[in-house]
Amino acid sequence: MATTNDLKKYQASQIKVLEGLEPVRKRPGMYIGSTDTKGLHHLVKEILDNSVDEAIAGFGKTVQLFRTRLTDHHRQLFEAHPNNRGAKAENKDIAGQVITVVDNGRGIPTDLHESGVSAMELVMTKLHAGGKFEEAAYKASGGLHGIGSSAVNALSSLMQVAVKRDGKYFYQSHSRGVPAAPVREISEAELISFFSEQSSSFIKYESGSMVQFVVDPTIFSTVEYSHKQMVQIVKDRAYLMAGIYFQFFDLLEDVEQHFYFEGGIRSLVEHLNMSRKALHGVFYVNNDWQDPDTGKNIGIELALQYNDTYNEHTESYVNVIHTPDGGTHVQGFRLALGRVMREYAEKNGLIKEKESFVADDLREGLTAVVFVKMPANDLQFESQTKSKLNNAEAQTAVYQVFKDAFTTYLEENPKVGRAIVEKIMISARARLAARAAKDAVIRKGILEGVSLPGKLADCQSRLAEESEIYIVEGDSAGGSAKQGRDRKFQAIFPLRGKILNTERARLDKIVASEELKNLVVALGCGIGESFNIDKLRYHRIILMNDADVDGEHITTLGLTFFFRHLRQLIEAGYLYVAMPPLYKIAYGKDEQYVYSDEDKDKLVKEIQAKDPNAKIGVQRYKGLGEMNPEQLWTTTMDPKTRILKKITIEDASKSDDAFSVLMGDEVAPRKKFIQSHAYLAQLDV
Repeated sequence: MATTNDLKKYQASQIKVLEGLEPVRKRPGMYIGSTDTKGLHHLVKEILDNSVDEAIAGFGKTVQLFRTRLTDHHRQLFEAHPNNRGAKAENKDIAGQVITVVDNGRGIPTDLHESGVSAMELVMTKLHAGGKFEEAAYKASGGLHGIGSSAVNALSSLMQVAVKRDGKYFYQSHSRGVPAAPVREISEAELISFFSEQSSSFIKYESGSMVQFVVDPTIFSTVEYSHKQMVQIVKDRAYLMAGIYFQFFDLLEDVEQHFYFEGGIRSLVEHLNMSRKALHGVFYVNNDWQDPDTGKNIGIELALQYNDTYNEHTESYVNVIHTPDGGTHVQGFRLALGRVMREYAEKNGLIKEKESFVADDLREGLTAVVFVKMPANDLQFESQTKSKLNNAEAQTAVYQVFKDAFTTYLEENPKVGRAIVEKIMISARARLAARAAKDAVIRKGILEGVSLPGKLADCQSRLAEESEIYIVEGDSAGGSAKQGRDRKFQAIFPLRGKILNTERARLDKIVASEELKNLVVALGCGIGESFNIDKLRYHRIILMNDADVDGEHITTLGLTFFFRHLRQLIEAGYLYVAMPPLYKIAYGKDEQYVYSDEDKDKLVKEIQAKDPNAKIGVQRYKGLGEMNPEQLWTTTMDPKTRILKKITIEDASKSDDAFSVLMGDEVAPRKKFIQSHAYLAQLDV
């Protein structure tokens, strides 16, 4: 409890004011979300989106992204910075990869700002400074508070900026948000020496900007970018920006990729439905809506297509910002979709008198992209990470534009209207059937005190946060797990054979499956409408299967079930996959377990190097049942020594595609996937 003395100590002198870009370095998570790999790639998006903003505004048609190695030039430039000399240096190390973004837009203004410094320096060093505050400058910018470039600068060991305007080149370098010197004009030869091969296209442009940065290793937990994520960042923007030419040069992988989609989000919807059977062609609308109160325009671009699956896939964007949590623009779309389909079905006598459908029925098999373009200074997000839009006018704009266009589309395409209504009503009838089955089986089992499944070997603890359940296939492995576990906090649930493939299974089929029904009852959190995560009995749900092809297949079936029907458990961080060892290496009186062929070869070489005459025994485990309870505990179940893979969903749309391709009914996409990735497979001999 606070004392009077504590209160007296709390004075004005204890209030700290962070100057310049210091707040970004002190609390980077507030500005970029995190300092892990997600935050690292967020910096790429911030700089790339500045170039995309120029294209949105009608200036420039080409955006280039480079990933290159750190060179001696970068180290010398870093060490030469005034703040990195001698005692002033916060950290003399510079590490990581180099990211460069080049565009042929207008180029950042370089003339003197009223603040007394170049506008170019102001944009790169001051929070809430930028052209996006003026509506005339950027009508549909991805920036919100003018912090993008300056925040990246603050979190970078080194940043170089070059601008081309009126045939002249202007340059400035920074370290941790502090300029090394004022903006100055440089020659073409100097430009090339500073930026190497990245400057080749830039020189040919009439105007443009080039930004290069190396992140600060003292801020980020990793400084290694993912080629795959970089490609996806560029590809996503290429889909949104129809007619804009994107190029990605990964000089570390020696790969050059070009992206250009004339169809824009129509092409994106077709891509998302690539592994599914579409019920009709892509509907597309691109129109403006004027706010009657302010007179401002909001651009609405929307594409949708129904398919024969049971899952929804709706992507939403505001300008170039992906909004994974949706927001008012998505609400407007869903309200309009429900209104249009209900009126169309009733008007054309496509539903019976007592029949009806709800919002969930509309979503089954729906693939849609909602893209809103509006003035950056009007944008309101739920947080700085911009995952959910809050502007009320966006809901009205999307509702009006989509409702009018989709109503006309259905009237002109009656076959499409009938196909969609039929799909919706099948979903509605299945929902009612699933509810009846669930009420009869699951709800009774969970809520009316029916005992837990007999096959469950429960733990003693009743605290979910300290309890874990191993889901194991087979009686042999289940028996070893039951004997080897710590009964205080570890429960064992054995499965009999491979469970149902739930990729295309509705709830009624799931509750009719004895294995899955018992698993849901054991977990305690329910499923479907009865789901309540607070009733989950274990905060670690661990899939433990053999380290062979059959075991991997069973694990995949389990992941499919949780992703499609209990995704909230994955999002909460409760799902894991156990990593049993592949080999036991015995030499002398010692034994070690290794988890990959590479680790086995490495260990054998190390033993032979120490003792060339050592007799080494290598045992390959083909199943968990081959281990006795003590071995299973030591290698796979002991929290001190085991290895668990935590299952996360970094990109829901990519995960959705993967499950659809690998676990769906369509053979062609799966065959193509296998052929494309066959080279990654390794022979186990």
